[in-house]
Amino acid sequence: MVNDAQGTLVRVREEIQEELNSYLTLQREYLSGIGSELIPVCDALESFLLDGGKRLRPLFAYAGFLATDKIPSKEDIRAFTSLELLQACALIHDDLMDKSDTRRGKPAIHRHFENLHQSQAMHGLSEQFGEAAAVLLGDLALVWSDHMLHTSGISAQSLLSALSVHDEMRIELMAGQYLDVREAGEKYPNVDRSLRIARYKSGKYTIERPLHLGASIAIPDSNARKNLTHLLSSYGLPLGEAFQLRDDLLGIFGDPQTTGKPAGDDIREGKRTVLMAMTFDRARESAKAKLSELLGNENLSPSNIDTARTLISESGSVKVVEDLIDGLLSSALEAASSAEIGSSARQLLTLLATSAIHRSH
Repeated sequence: MVNDAQGTLVRVREEIQEELNSYLTLQREYLSGIGSELIPVCDALESFLLDGGKRLRPLFAYAGFLATDKIPSKEDIRAFTSLELLQACALIHDDLMDKSDTRRGKPAIHRHFENLHQSQAMHGLSEQFGEAAAVLLGDLALVWSDHMLHTSGISAQSLLSALSVHDEMRIELMAGQYLDVREAGEKYPNVDRSLRIARYKSGKYTIERPLHLGASIAIPDSNARKNLTHLLSSYGLPLGEAFQLRDDLLGIFGDPQTTGKPAGDDIREGKRTVLMAMTFDRARESAKAKLSELLGNENLSPSNIDTARTLISESGSVKVVEDLIDGLLSSALEAASSAEIGSSARQLLTLLATSAIHRSH
């Protein structure tokens, strides 16, 4: 049964890739017809979207649809795939706001266009050009996500139903992103604030809302899917928070060769994560003073990063976060085992949960 779910994951990922390829090919034709200057835009977004990514959001949408005991069509897969474009928008803008240099082992979009400006000896400031390009490419990806959903070919009833979820998901994402930006201005991290950010910036739009999107396309009548929607939330919310908590750990302790980001990047960027908030709650005063000095310093050396990692580990917060992840995962798996969810969807939800949490990037 596990092999069946694994086979489904492989197959659906391939179908998502095909849909992305087809959509981006059409958009290349359209944009290059406007002007050859837009070809680098197509190149950058194709590379960003096609050369990496776990496709989690479309996969969770697929699982949400499958939970209704219906089988998604090609048009449904196309609708789910639009979530990859929303994810691209979020990542491009997030990298810009965090001043991240890399994404998946390659230059972040704003750095890519900064380099392009320099290589072509263009007039003006290369850094400003890169930032402006990242804003526009992120916005373009957001527009494309709408367009791909609207033109997916699903029924008018399914589309109307999906849009209510889609709109709420994007509002939550932007709200969470703002809270994350604002948190950087707080003097000290706070666990409750960081958990709220984890829920809205990542958890809900990564797992809960994609599940709802898939179910809403399968069953457009909101009353008819009310119980299922609640059950999917019981699975998606704790799993989404656990997913972000794993991200927090990887942002500090992850292997750069696997994560595609520099070691300890979250420390340089001053990320006020749940892990960091728990560290400040538990660390000695001298350790908190040292961490305050290191957190958000863009010029940290590898030795500084090692010092920060040691202080975080010594506080005991890593184990607390790992235990919290285990508890949240357990809650999600319990919800996924409900008899109200189709058996094939239960297998897929279980596999998605474990692979999303026990990951190295």
